[in-house]
Amino acid sequence: MKASVQSSSFSSGAKWLVLLWLITLPLVNPWVRGDGVGYYAYAQALLIHGNLNLQDEWLHGNPSFLLNRTGTDGRLKPDQFTANGHIDDHFAVGPAMLWAPFLIPVHGAVLALDHFGWHIPANGFSRPYRVAMAVGTAFYGLLALLISFWLAREYFGDRVALVATLAIWFGSSLIVYMYFNPSWAHAQAAFTVALFLWYWHRTRRERKPLQWIWLGLMGGLMLDVYYPDLVLLLLPLVDALSFWRRSLFESKGPVAEWRSATVSHALFAGALVVAFLPTLITRAILYGSPFHTGYAHLWFWTAPFAWKVLFSSDHGLLTWTPILVPAVAGLILFWRRERRLGGLFLLVLFGLYILISCYEDWNGLSSFGNRFFISLTVLFVLGLAALLNGLLRWTRHHAAAWRSACAVLALLVAWNLGFVFQWGTHLVPARGPISWRSMVYNQVDVVPREITGQLRRYFVNRSAMMRRIERQDVRTLETHPSHPAAMGGGEGQKWPASGKSE
Repeated sequence: MKASVQSSSFSSGAKWLVLLWLITLPLVNPWVRGDGVGYYAYAQALLIHGNLNLQDEWLHGNPSFLLNRTGTDGRLKPDQFTANGHIDDHFAVGPAMLWAPFLIPVHGAVLALDHFGWHIPANGFSRPYRVAMAVGTAFYGLLALLISFWLAREYFGDRVALVATLAIWFGSSLIVYMYFNPSWAHAQAAFTVALFLWYWHRTRRERKPLQWIWLGLMGGLMLDVYYPDLVLLLLPLVDALSFWRRSLFESKGPVAEWRSATVSHALFAGALVVAFLPTLITRAILYGSPFHTGYAHLWFWTAPFAWKVLFSSDHGLLTWTPILVPAVAGLILFWRRERRLGGLFLLVLFGLYILISCYEDWNGLSSFGNRFFISLTVLFVLGLAALLNGLLRWTRHHAAAWRSACAVLALLVAWNLGFVFQWGTHLVPARGPISWRSMVYNQVDVVPREITGQLRRYFVNRSAMMRRIERQDVRTLETHPSHPAAMGGGEGQKWPASGKSE
């Protein structure tokens, strides 16, 4: 049974989330870096030039991104182009679609201001555009958190859902890609997954044809933003298979019911394809085929990196973001309470885990934690809420148990924030395995001494601080030229075994 909740969907807990988001909004870091160059290139090129000639966007990439993408003459190397003559931009187009509502008004305002003599470069790269992009990313992160809160609140009430949402917000990798690396796709992916899962959950008992269309459109947008999130399609797939199993082998349902289901499922598939058309079109333009992703990864289906994905010092999911340990445990607890629904949620989590475990770059290269799992923020919030609720039910001393649980979560959040500080300032390597001994020493000794001064620099002279971090990153890559990121010229670049791009 679901917990009783207030009639107003925008409860006091949601208001607190919005207020805290407004307070933390100055943390957004309006820079385009690494993978973000590829994601943002679509938005800038289409907004300014109206085409997908991305050479200018590539050359505006940060130094570590360009490290091995340009020659000594400053021009792009031939391996940066596809056989179609376009830039090899394999990154998804979905984030640019979500940034469009923020960038288009800013572009209009910049053009208007320039007409009155302000002389702001209307090129998509100047600060107003980057701020709009960063605020947009933070906004989608907020929507992901609000949807997660509403879903958890439906089962466990306002207070438990709010604490779980806050803990995952600041205790996981989401904070890095919501504020500090906003040009990457992960906060937007968390939003589209939360939206898709929430609507699937809302309509799961009786879904009308129009609702199947909406679900398909949401699913297509989800795939436009981040391809691995296709595992969420397991939810409607199981719905469809369950219906046909019952109809064909159990109840021998009427023909009219079969016809209605066939139409509904076809509408879902059609809407999914329609919403996914931006990806198919951009792939066709850049690569000559709508089915060419541009990636040249190797997959290890028979020898997955199952243990490393979770526990490696090289961005292991549970070792880098330990707050996800109780969150996953809570999902198992939720499954014991809601067998079918909890089982489907665990199926999605396990599906993504298997997918990433078999992936060549399971560690995410330059990543805080295992960033591939940020998409499942909504499930982690629900799982943590389930565990908190279970703890309160199992003890007679509710007040003491609640204070203890909140204290533990606060410690995990503080640990995560200190770790983020270390990663961002390169006290630990941004890529590859880290030394846990050094990391723990830094947490206890270095972070408390340096964090205040570094935060002051972040707010007072952020541009200079980012340039210093970027120079340090370039020196690291130049010192270790065999590192995959250096070979690829930056975060997320992929190459076949031959060492040449496709």
